[in-house]
Amino acid sequence: MGEVIKNPIQELQVKYKELESGFKVWLSKQSLPVEAAVVTATSSLQGAAIGGLMGSFTSDLSLPTPTPGTTTAGPMASLQQAQALSGGPLIQARNFAVMTGVNAGISCVLKRLRGKEDVQSSMAAAFGSGAVFTLVSSNGIGGPNLAANALSSGLLFALMQGGLFKLGEKFSKPPTEDVLYTKTRGMLTILGLNNYEKNFKSGLLTDTTLPLLTDSALRDVKIPPGPRLLIIDHIQRDPELNKEKGARRT
Repeated sequence: MGEVIKNPIQELQVKYKELESGFKVWLSKQSLPVEAAVVTATSSLQGAAIGGLMGSFTSDLSLPTPTPGTTTAGPMASLQQAQALSGGPLIQARNFAVMTGVNAGISCVLKRLRGKEDVQSSMAAAFGSGAVFTLVSSNGIGGPNLAANALSSGLLFALMQGGLFKLGEKFSKPPTEDVLYTKTRGMLTILGLNNYEKNFKSGLLTDTTLPLLTDSALRDVKIPPGPRLLIIDHIQRDPELNKEKGARRT
């Protein structure tokens, strides 16, 4: 047999995943200050890379430089943030490094202290990230309104992050109905009867009722005789379902 040609890209991906897994295991064993420092540093480097790349594409954009005392707080804050997002590679690398690093660092600390990662922790991290981002990107022209600008930016970041977190939760969690039919769907797939899943759902024949299924129950949800025989035979032969059925009787 000829020698198997290895894909260098796949090998690199495997190596990367192994290194990433090993790094996470090592990091989980460290103290909170060490973990927070490492997470903040690595996230800052990633943010700097992204910001530098963005800056290389937007370096030709230029905005007027505001003069302290000639612009009100609202327009001043908006102009400062616009400048921060349209600066050169070094400016954007700095700003994004700070923003992503602070966010990751706060998230890391809260997750370790609270033992979970929820919307409150996510919003707190986003608030800190937005506030520090405004302080760093202001370049000393914020004046007496700098604290107010940082606060408003933090609140904006927190609200946006909270909305995104809830939206992600909504789409990442499978519907409760699908969870109730995991075993049923697997059985129907094995038997090649996937098109009858809707019949099970219409009759509320969930995974819990599988060991109790009878011919009459399947007939009530309008499953034809042939598929009914296959389903009943499968249930009678399945040792796990028979065990559940026996446990219910006792």
